[in-house]
Amino acid sequence: MYRAPFLILLLCACDVQGAAASDPTFTATARALDGDTIAADFRLLGADAFERRQLCERAGSCWECGKAAQDLAARTLRAGDAQIHLSPKASYGRPVASVTVNGRDLGEIMIAAGLAIPQPQFLKAEPQRADRYARALSGAQSRRAGAFAGNWIDPGRWRRGERLACER
Repeated sequence: MYRAPFLILLLCACDVQGAAASDPTFTATARALDGDTIAADFRLLGADAFERRQLCERAGSCWECGKAAQDLAARTLRAGDAQIHLSPKASYGRPVASVTVNGRDLGEIMIAAGLAIPQPQFLKAEPQRADRYARALSGAQSRRAGAFAGNWIDPGRWRRGERLACER
């Protein structure tokens, strides 16, 4: 109920550095609540990170891949101001945005670390970003980075209640 007024207040309070009123990009200090959820209460465009409480399996035991995703997002966001470009889309009732920190795409960073997967169905209007995300995924898989070192459940299926055997 308070999300829309809070978001409007947040947008008005941010320093838009001379951007046109119709430009939905702004720069703000941000913090990570989850690997793909930023304190300004929006989700990353085209990337789905493991949820904060989600576990993955490697070497026969569970590990906190969701917490690792949150920690990487938090470290990345602390490294500089986040440039946030809002999309007209929504996901799970939240606005969707792309985020860059120090010129680096947060979604691409998360995917390359093996802590998120691309969602190409949401990147049809951004084929270059979709290609970068696909290359980041391929690299993470070949390096066995993050969750790709073992077994994991797609974050969307995990949100619907599916769990690994080691999580039960």
